Formats: sequence, structure tokens, C-alpha cells
Amino acid sequence: MALFTRDLRVWDNPMLSAAAKVDHVVPLFVVDAAMTGFRSPNRDAFLRDCLADLDDDLRERGAGLVVRRGDPVEEVRRLAARVDAAEVHVAGDVSGYAQRREAHLEEMLRSEGRRLVVHDGSITAVPPGAITPQGKDHMAVFTPYFRRWSQVALRTPLRPPRRLSLPEDVSASRLPNLRALGGGATSPGLPPGGEREARRRLAAWQRRVDRYQEQHNDLAGDATSRLSPYLHFGCLSPTELVVRVGRDSPGAEAFVRQVAWRDFHHQMLAARPEAAHRDYRPRGDRWHEDPDSFSAWCEGRTGYPVVDAAMRQLRAEGWMHNRARLLSASFLAKTLYVDWRLGARHFLELLVDGDLANNQLNWQWVAGTGADTRPNRVLNPLRQAQRFDPHGDYVRRYVPELRDVPGAAVHQPWRLPPEVREGLGYPAPIVDLDEGAAGFRAARNSGGR
Repeated sequence: MALFTRDLRVWDNPMLSAAAKVDHVVPLFVVDAAMTGFRSPNRDAFLRDCLADLDDDLRERGAGLVVRRGDPVEEVRRLAARVDAAEVHVAGDVSGYAQRREAHLEEMLRSEGRRLVVHDGSITAVPPGAITPQGKDHMAVFTPYFRRWSQVALRTPLRPPRRLSLPEDVSASRLPNLRALGGGATSPGLPPGGEREARRRLAAWQRRVDRYQEQHNDLAGDATSRLSPYLHFGCLSPTELVVRVGRDSPGAEAFVRQVAWRDFHHQMLAARPEAAHRDYRPRGDRWHEDPDSFSAWCEGRTGYPVVDAAMRQLRAEGWMHNRARLLSASFLAKTLYVDWRLGARHFLELLVDGDLANNQLNWQWVAGTGADTRPNRVLNPLRQAQRFDPHGDYVRRYVPELRDVPGAAVHQPWRLPPEVREGLGYPAPIVDLDEGAAGFRAARNSGGR
């Protein structure tokens, strides 16, 4: 039996390749009722595309996807007993919930004379735990981690199984619709999901990756891969991604470094699952409670155009440029001094690539409670805008009130003539940057008191 979780692909899928070595295989996906609180309408819509695409690929090979809804352990137990499966194959995962699910699956299957086979290195290029300092269970600083990560010999990507056969008394299922997955309104600019789309985008990215080093922070240029949703759902293998992109140019090397950051966060969360909701490195912060400012941030009406453009891109596309994620998160956690957990939760409500390891630990990096060695780092949104959106094109793309403001003036609309400013319908800044940064430093230096 092959239990799909966050590895919704047939190419380079160690779990599926191992399960396919027997005469019959049951490709199973369980819509986990316990995950309702984590899912979002955007990710549900993307997941529906992924399942449909996976089902098509499996049917082309003679099988089809078997879908159940409920508790994965119980659904696996029932189906394994029905087909008398000797083994159940699953990809290893890192969250606390995934680790508990794996432990319960192993215990249940062992009690019934069956075996759980966990395939590490399916959702990361280098498996969590493969790189550890002496006497510790994970690495907490990225630069030494990356040096060792770069020395790991990656496995050769696997081709998909040629033929698959379902047991006689099992048939492929009708796929769940969006209402069955959870439903709800989605962002209008969502990308399509699925492995075919992932591989098409990967092929296109290979032709552009050499320019990544000099262009990846250009907010208006949109010169990033946009592959993160496909990595999150496992439509694309991170191992195959690194192998195909290579490291033969500064751009490719810089991009592969970002894949290593993803692995770094996964190995951190695997070792410290509580970091999804607790400070990895507590600093004694006592965050401000400011519902009005938090709402303004969520809605993209802080009065700082580059921050507002970032938040509106998130709502419109279910995705946000990485530089925009950093500067908008810094604005919330460092300038407004609002608890990073609130921002992380808002991101997870909308992001198609809402990955627990990357989202939570990137937020902690920005907030100064994570792996950043400079916990007092503050990203000034005006300097970020001047550097990464110098002509204001990114802001004008997502903030229509400012569409007619020319050039760099768009970043400081409060400096426009009063008669122009009043006709824009755009809010005044909700905080003075100097006062906000000073307040953050004072609170942090006093232990949050």
C-alpha cells in the first residue's frame, strides 16, 4: 500500500517506487479530518488540482487514486486488512502531527503483523537528521549547515513506475470536490496545481535560473521560480529540482541555497516540533496587543505602500514574493511589535505554499526568536522599497489607489501636495517608523517589559 501525504507525484517518489515492486498496490490518499483547522480554501483548491492530476497519472499506469476521508490510521487499518497488505509505505514528514501519525501507524500495523516503511528524503533533498553536530539532534545555524548540506551526495532521481495494478476488490475513487475538502472563497489569482504544471514550470525555470542571483529581490520583476506551492504539496521532488537546476552558475547556486534553507527549516522543526507555536529562542518578548493595527496590516492599509502591496498580493494570489514576505513580517513584528504568531497564522490562512516549517521558522527568523544570529534586525520598509522597487512598479501593480503616482514618489504618498494626497483615498501611515523601531528596541532591551 502506498499512502500519499505531501508527495503528490509519480516522478522521483521513493515511496511509490518501493510500493510498486509488488504485484498489486493501493495508492491511497486520506482527507484527514483532523487537518481541517490547518487547511485553507486556497490550499484546498490547489490540493484538488493535485489529486486530479495524480489520479490521471495513476490511471495512465493502470491504477487510480483511492480516496478516503477520516482518521488516516483507521482508514489505513481497514484497507490494509481488506487487501492483506504486508507493508504500508509513506513519506517521512516533520511536523509534530506528522510524527505522531507515523508513530500511531507503526504501532497499529505492527499489532496486526504488518510493517510501516517510512521513506525519508521525499519532501526534502537532504533528510532531517542526516546532518547533525556531535551530541545534538539538529543544526541551529544555517551557514555551517549549508556547507555540510552541499557535501551530501544526492540520490539519482527515480523514474515513475511503468505499470501499476490495483487489487481486484479495490477500485479508484471519485475525487472529493472543494466543498468536501472544506470550501470557501479563494484568491482570484491562484496558480493551477498538479505535477504536470509543476514539471512545466520547472522546465521553464531551468532556462531562467542563471539570472536568479541578480534578479531574485526585484519585487516588480517577479524573477523567482514560484515553485514553492509545488514543493509544499510534493508535486515536485526537491531532489530532482536540485539535480536538474545544478550549481554551474551564480544564479543556480543562489537558488539551490534557497532549497537548502527549506531543508534547514524542516530539520529544525523535525527536532523541535513545538517551534511551530513557541519561540525557538525565547527573548522575553511581551508583544503589543493592537487589534486595529493588526487589521490594517492584514488588509493592506498601513499607509506604507510597499507593505500594503505585499499584503494585497497575498490576498489576490495566495502567494507573496519572498522579499515582500520578509519586509511585511518585519513591519508587523519589529515596527508594530505584534506577536509573530498572529502574522504567521494570517499567512497560513492565505498562502498556497503555507508550509508549517518554512512559514513558522521564517517568521521566527524575522521576529528574532528563531535562527537569525542578529535578533534585533529591523527592515525599514522605505529603504526596502527604494532598494527593491525603485520605480514603484510593484506598488502600483497591487495598490490601485496609487496607480497614477509616478516613479519613486509612490512610496511616500504623505509627501504629495495636499490636494493630490486627499484625492487618492489611501490611508495615512499608522505608525511613525522611527518611533516604532525605537519602541521595539526599548521593549526588546528591557526584556519586553
